Amino acid sequence: MELPTLFVFTHDAMGDGEDGPTHQPVEHLASLRAIPGLTVLRPGDANEVVEAYRYVMQLRHRPAILALSRQPLPTLDRQKYAPAGGVARGAYVLGDPPDGRPELILIATGSELIVAVEAHEKLIAQGIRSRVVSMPSWDIFEHQSQDYRESVLPPRVRARVAVEQASIFGWERYVGPSGAVIGMQTFGASAPLKALQGKFGFTPDKVVEAAMAQLKHEVSAV
Repeated sequence: MELPTLFVFTHDAMGDGEDGPTHQPVEHLASLRAIPGLTVLRPGDANEVVEAYRYVMQLRHRPAILALSRQPLPTLDRQKYAPAGGVARGAYVLGDPPDGRPELILIATGSELIVAVEAHEKLIAQGIRSRVVSMPSWDIFEHQSQDYRESVLPPRVRARVAVEQASIFGWERYVGPSGAVIGMQTFGASAPLKALQGKFGFTPDKVVEAAMAQLKHEVSAV
């Protein structure tokens, strides 16, 4: 009906329900993103929530969903990282290597953004030219110009890792055929959040491990 209705969802990922798979909607994000005419935003910190709400308020003929986490998340230092205004473009470069020439891209949404940021910092400390991209909305990003999309995800940088505590379905469009996705291919399990994160690979060290494998693969492919 193209009504500008805002829906606010919680329990947005596998780690949000310690009671097991019934409280861990791993398939919902992929399902919602597949609905034509629906804008889905999954912000990664408080500043991104503000910017997502600001964006939704200017919609006139589209319903929108804010997919929010129930666990506490840190607020990123925007003096160190890019302003959250990039939410209005669906995805944006949150952090870059010192020389601005990435050899590897980490992409994340929602509660996994901080995991990608911490992995990015570890990689930078090891001399790896890592870029971290926040991608709260596939839909909005797909409506940007090709120049902008390629400025965020340069085609020449094929070593990519996406991180999201949900179904991996659809992520191949952003990581490419040889990229890695740290996501869910099963339902979750009943355990505390930290135990689930460790079991399914949602930790900075696991992201670094996947990133290094991507770089090794790209070198061997040359």
